[in-house]
Amino acid sequence: MNRLNVELPGLKMKNPVMPASGCFGFGQEYAEFYDLSVLGAVAVKAATPETRRGNDTPRVAETESGMLNAIGLQNPGIDHILAHELPWLEKYDVPLLANIAGKTKEDYVLVAERISDATNVHALELNISCPNVKEEGLQFGSDPQMAAELTRAVKAVSSLPVYVKLSPNVTDIAGVAAAVEEAGADGLSMINTLMGMKIDIRTGNPILANKTGGLSGPAVKPVAIRMIYEVSQRVSIPIIGMGGIYSAEDIIEFFMAGASAVAVGTANFSDPFACPDLIKDLDRLLEEMEVSHISELTGRSWNKWEPNLSSSR
Repeated sequence: MNRLNVELPGLKMKNPVMPASGCFGFGQEYAEFYDLSVLGAVAVKAATPETRRGNDTPRVAETESGMLNAIGLQNPGIDHILAHELPWLEKYDVPLLANIAGKTKEDYVLVAERISDATNVHALELNISCPNVKEEGLQFGSDPQMAAELTRAVKAVSSLPVYVKLSPNVTDIAGVAAAVEEAGADGLSMINTLMGMKIDIRTGNPILANKTGGLSGPAVKPVAIRMIYEVSQRVSIPIIGMGGIYSAEDIIEFFMAGASAVAVGTANFSDPFACPDLIKDLDRLLEEMEVSHISELTGRSWNKWEPNLSSSR
């Protein structure tokens, strides 16, 4: 019995687990450890019109509860990605979610139009939520109207389904989600990292050269669960959930909050086998829970609260 296959717009997945964009590069390093075809999908690193070297170093720091990063969308640019990175991935039987970014609406449109011609790209992910680039994608992610306009502009030049990656660094994420759904988004990815900071107490200097960075890992999971729970009851498009996933139990929790697939980020850095191990563990856990298919769990926690009488005695 296949309990794990899911189908989202553009993404026919053998299982609901994919590595998150920005945490997996274009897969070459991980392909040395396992066959990438076991994954449900691959969300490749963000593409911009030009080559980017990213922010100055240091740009990664560990914390007690996760990781801070300020990579700054380093990537080789759309020309190199189309000529070298995407063709390399063609030998794997796995759908690709192409993350795209830019400084302006025209940048996003240019990248969307060009990368949509790649035969192995099945859907686009608009990165309007990176907290580590100044005055760029986050300006779209913070304003529902701008996010909607960008979504419409990209939908107009691409026939591929469009997922919008939302930022948790806003006051009303459900409002942004509703605006992009109204503009034609086919799905959502949520959440991106939370803006954070770490200081060296001996020097008083921020650890990261960028001063602030995006916090990922276990600390952000409760925030992600809460936001997915809220947003999934506000919109009717599917959500790819992410934020501190380290176990099959975490995946179940994301589905119960309202996700229809998940992306794994920080866990890949400490364990290159994180994704394939999660897929195996998830299948075993669903069997133990007597769940016939993972999709049965989506939104199971909506409007549900029952008092635990045994614990209150």
